[in-house]
Amino acid sequence: MGIKKELGKKIKRMRLNRGLTQEQLAEAIDVSQRTLSGIEIGENFMTAETLDNIIKALNTTSDELFAIDHLKDDDKKVEEILHDIEYISQNTEKLDILYNVVKSLLKE
Repeated sequence: MGIKKELGKKIKRMRLNRGLTQEQLAEAIDVSQRTLSGIEIGENFMTAETLDNIIKALNTTSDELFAIDHLKDDDKKVEEILHDIEYISQNTEKLDILYNVVKSLLKE
């Protein structure tokens, strides 16, 4: 998948996670809803100014928007998870939350 589609999907996911409609985000970044739709489906790219406005409107960072962690290989993901578990194990409250999440995932 190309960068326009990847970035568009990420923008859409972030917009939805923040409870915004296309119309609301389009207004916030000063583009038409049609233009935003094209960005989200990967047909249109955007200017640097529009990209900056999207980052501000979604209250995010360029690092988060362009993160490609999902492309890491499985061994690297496991290594990072194990490191995170070691860190979380020092906090009882977070450990309880993680335990419940893992148990929930295993029930599927």
